[in-house]
Amino acid sequence: MHDIVIRSGRVIDPETGHDAICDVAIDGGRITKVGDVSAAGHSEIDAQGLVVAPGFIDLHAHGQSLPADRMQAFDGVTTALELEVGALPVGDWYTAQQAKPRLLNYGTAAAWIFARKAAMIGLELDGSEPAITTMGRGSDDMRWSRDAANQAQADDIVALTRKGIEEGGLGIGIPYGYAPGAGAKEMSLVCDLAAQTDTPTYTHIAQMSNIDPKSSIESYVLLIGLAGATGAHMHICHLNSTSLQDVERAAALIATAQKQGLKITTEAYPYGTGSTVISAGFFVDPDFEARTGTGFDAIEVVSTHKRIQDRNDLEAVKAKDPSTLVLWHFLDTDSNTRHQNLLDVSVMYPGGAIASDAMPWSLADGSLYDGDEWPLGADKTAHPRSSGTFTRFLRQWVRERDAIPLVEAIGKCTLTPAQIVSSCAPAFARKGRLQPDADADIVVFDLASVAEQATFAEMNKAAIGMKHVLVNGTPVISAGELVTDVAPGRPIRRGDE
Repeated sequence: MHDIVIRSGRVIDPETGHDAICDVAIDGGRITKVGDVSAAGHSEIDAQGLVVAPGFIDLHAHGQSLPADRMQAFDGVTTALELEVGALPVGDWYTAQQAKPRLLNYGTAAAWIFARKAAMIGLELDGSEPAITTMGRGSDDMRWSRDAANQAQADDIVALTRKGIEEGGLGIGIPYGYAPGAGAKEMSLVCDLAAQTDTPTYTHIAQMSNIDPKSSIESYVLLIGLAGATGAHMHICHLNSTSLQDVERAAALIATAQKQGLKITTEAYPYGTGSTVISAGFFVDPDFEARTGTGFDAIEVVSTHKRIQDRNDLEAVKAKDPSTLVLWHFLDTDSNTRHQNLLDVSVMYPGGAIASDAMPWSLADGSLYDGDEWPLGADKTAHPRSSGTFTRFLRQWVRERDAIPLVEAIGKCTLTPAQIVSSCAPAFARKGRLQPDADADIVVFDLASVAEQATFAEMNKAAIGMKHVLVNGTPVISAGELVTDVAPGRPIRRGDE
């Protein structure tokens, strides 16, 4: 007998292109057979009329907690990675995560920006605290954000980042937009490190603006130039949000660079609203409104839904707590066809991954929530993408609009992200695929009903349509219900096989 048999589903493997009605057998946390499985299973799942696919891999998940895992499981995610920001010290981060119940597989990059804070202002780092919390630290001394590093500081930054990679970091997180003062020389040294260790960088472009100088396009050119000059793999995060209204030009530059053989990859999430901390450097630009095409009223405090009125209002909220999470409504996709087309360019970019940029869950006072309440109460807030990125993508772009074939769409959620990280962690060769010897990270969903439920008014609504979700062969969602007494998530470190 097999441990589990999934019967008569539409089984999709994006690597081989397999798309057929058949069975899947699972033993010891791995897939052992795809096809006609005659032997019974100790447990069997009836998948008639349902899609059976690899579990989704989220390259850009800031939640990294039990409530975040649970919400993302309903979104089809089986592996949630903190790569854009990362952690430092990396070893301490993995130790802290292993002490917590984790529903999903997890991993982190080494945090360049935290190395910068340590080297330039002497910030004491705590790898066990959430990345978003550390991002808010050091707001009383912004040299780490605005100043170029001298040679000694640059050497320290590289050394601290290297140590993070040696401790298992899955690359280098470079949220450049939060430290735009970093110079090209420092960045070239950091990218040299990425190339030497064959680990990707996960980059948030340095500037976000529709107009020169210091435009988004200038920032894309810089990252592409770094890839060419150093040989580093530059993975560009959230093509949709950082490009603002220039996504078509940004996508054209990326495509040209890829045709030339440069190691450039990208991702997007299917929303026209971003989320960050209120101390983000791009909000303090004196020409913020002209350069971004939005007013301050496009910024919304997550925990209270308060809209920022003007710069003085923003500074007051930031002074109270620089880690305050905010939403930034940079595109109006509900009523502006042009804005929807811009979002399409990023979401449908050929070979691009879908990644959520999922935010942690917060309480009404703005503090982060890491408890085990289920379902999450209405006082818990984040961003709808923390609950419904992948299901929204399947609902809108696949089922309703027929804009992307299902097999290709599944690949953007599974195989593509696995391939992006695989150079530094061979374990990803067994993920993002549905074939013998692959890890039994599997989703079984109803394409006719799969959808996000969370809105900006009700962020705590779990997605629907995921009937069964398995992580390492263990059901975490069964018959559409959360399994509350399991924690099968495993760490994935650089070098893991």
